[in-house]
Amino acid sequence: MSLKYTMEVIELLDDVNANGESVVRLFDGFEHCTATYETVAGQEGSTDFVKVVIKGTEGKSSGGDARTLGIVGRLGGLGARPQRIGFVSDGDGAAAAVAIALKLANMSVKGDRLPGDVIVTTHICPTAPTQPHEPVDFMGSPVDILTMNQYEVVPEMDAVVSIDTTKGNRVFNHRGIALSPTVKSGYILKFADELLRIMEMTTGELPVTFTVTTQDITPYGNDVYHINSILQPAVATDAPVVGVAITAQTAVPGSGTGASHEVDIAQAVRFSIEIAKEFTRGEIEFYDVEEFALLEKLYGSMKHLQTLGSDK
Repeated sequence: MSLKYTMEVIELLDDVNANGESVVRLFDGFEHCTATYETVAGQEGSTDFVKVVIKGTEGKSSGGDARTLGIVGRLGGLGARPQRIGFVSDGDGAAAAVAIALKLANMSVKGDRLPGDVIVTTHICPTAPTQPHEPVDFMGSPVDILTMNQYEVVPEMDAVVSIDTTKGNRVFNHRGIALSPTVKSGYILKFADELLRIMEMTTGELPVTFTVTTQDITPYGNDVYHINSILQPAVATDAPVVGVAITAQTAVPGSGTGASHEVDIAQAVRFSIEIAKEFTRGEIEFYDVEEFALLEKLYGSMKHLQTLGSDK
């Protein structure tokens, strides 16, 4: 099931030679799936942006009108080589995203195709830099967040699930996964009840959630504190975005090795796949459309929080 694909993907990514080509090859031969990658250079090296589209029976890529779910695997890098040997904790988001795509691709050839398309994006970099952060160091990236959003958040996505390791803090005291409230167009909205229901079903436990601050939904580069990049996709789209955090009870640095737990990553995979099934069928919403319209009528647009601000 999900754990099998998670383990297969981690084995592939835990390699100094991991790259976009090796990930794309995983999807060779799947009739209803297209996988591509593009190498992008930054100031501190390069990374391979991967995009996998699992086509739905009534998806937009096939001329239909079913909704498209975007799944973004957020990270700085898979490894911090040569400073650190092996797969780092920060790579969990990419591992989850690729495992989701692989599971959905396999489902599609076994007769379990979703109505709508699912677009999975992430990037593959086994030699990323690190950067200072409190309370533990973060992984850096060869490219900036603006570039990540450019390649990972695409207009076809009607809603976005952003998966990111979120262990480098003292806010969480839970090992597993946690869900954010929905973020849309600069507003932090209430938790989506239907996503909480799916979390209960897939984990077999009470839902675990995490708080989002205004700082977290503003773009990197504005000199304010962000817990991490999990909600950075929300600055690049007006589609609703939720964060699925892979968490720990203690503060674990993103550059820490031996800190990835396959079972926890598989939880994120299973949860996201169930979201995809129901969202592309039109059975769930990430936010209350009417209430959001009322908020904007009462208080105006909050899209300025998607920018770097007036002093930048």
